[in-house]
Amino acid sequence: MISWKKLWTGWNLIKIYLMIMISKSNKEIITNKLKEMGVPIFGFAPVDRWIKPPSHSPNKFREWIPEKFWPQSIFPGTKTVLVIGLPVELPVVETAPSIHYHEHYKTVNFVLDTMAYEISNFINSMGYPSVSIPRDGYGSIDVLLEKPLAFFSHKHAAYLAGLGTFGENNVLLTRKYGPRVRFTSIFISAEVEGDPIEGEDLCIHCEDCVNHCPVNAIKSVDHDYIRIIDKLKCATRSKKLRNEFRSPCGICIKVCPVGEDREHYKKTDTSLYNHSNHKYSSGWEHVKSYGSITKN
Repeated sequence: MISWKKLWTGWNLIKIYLMIMISKSNKEIITNKLKEMGVPIFGFAPVDRWIKPPSHSPNKFREWIPEKFWPQSIFPGTKTVLVIGLPVELPVVETAPSIHYHEHYKTVNFVLDTMAYEISNFINSMGYPSVSIPRDGYGSIDVLLEKPLAFFSHKHAAYLAGLGTFGENNVLLTRKYGPRVRFTSIFISAEVEGDPIEGEDLCIHCEDCVNHCPVNAIKSVDHDYIRIIDKLKCATRSKKLRNEFRSPCGICIKVCPVGEDREHYKKTDTSLYNHSNHKYSSGWEHVKSYGSITKN
């Protein structure tokens, strides 16, 4: 006769197996939808990854994400966070600050929010309560000047979803686009198999972002930890540029040598950002000279 203990153990094993199969099935269904929509970069992160920083990551953190910023705190019942990303085109960023980058940035944000909303609706139709999170969790630059945080960090979510590692400028670097990506997230109440966290440091620590920062906002600290960014300096510059219709700044992501997009655009030599006498300079200056209040 089979004991109750063996039956209970066997049933638990069956439940675990079913949960794994459901998790994999959910991931396949959602992944197919993302590919159908043309989402170029995405990843899944179980919410337990927010509890403490991963031990096998190349990045070290002086402080970890406070509990009130966890997805399961913001939307109780969340089990998985899906992060999607859209690239910001390198040749446009190279004109920054300019009206071209200003408008391009707004377009990417709008498409990103629209995609997240559609994906959330699709997952809701699967029977799993889900909610899309806006790509920016603040109302204006003036708000950031007073309180320089959003209610949820998409870059940390992207990191925990295996999409990249942090650079010297505290921006997430991806293999395909370097730091030239905008992210947003969808909170899902379903179990979805997570993607592995990136184990290789994608930052080459060239410090180009540090040296080119126009307001010296990237503070020099021990390389063992992610640098501390002076958010007030960044926000103050962003406010000025927004009033001139040529925000955001974009300099630190422009000069970053990381990303396969550089090969695509034949821009692997980043020394061109150190001088103005090259074949791209006249085009950049032309774009910067029109459509905004000033180019100074």
